[in-house]
Amino acid sequence: MLQTEGVVTVTDLTFAEEVLGAELPVLVDFTADWCAPCRMIAPVLADVAKEEAARLKVVQVDVDSNPETQAAYAVLSMPTLMVFKAGEPVRTMVGARAKAKLLRELAEVL
Repeated sequence: MLQTEGVVTVTDLTFAEEVLGAELPVLVDFTADWCAPCRMIAPVLADVAKEEAARLKVVQVDVDSNPETQAAYAVLSMPTLMVFKAGEPVRTMVGARAKAKLLRELAEVL
């Protein structure tokens, strides 16, 4: 799987601990190696992970390797970005987006 600097990779086994149990809000990137838009948004997510590290955790889930998590959140399109606060999804965004747009959308829920 494409590893993005500053972005934590989570699995079906670690999702509950890393995302649902996180103290900070978590931006989850549901991604796949074969997904071109996922590769396009990877540098944006790396930048956001670095710039917002004090108030946001950024993780990625490979949907092909982690079907339980994908199914649990009904993720059908990649990339799907979900923001979790206190263990609950509070925002879902489908598709790649520019950094400025992503930061505006995150500001609404952070």
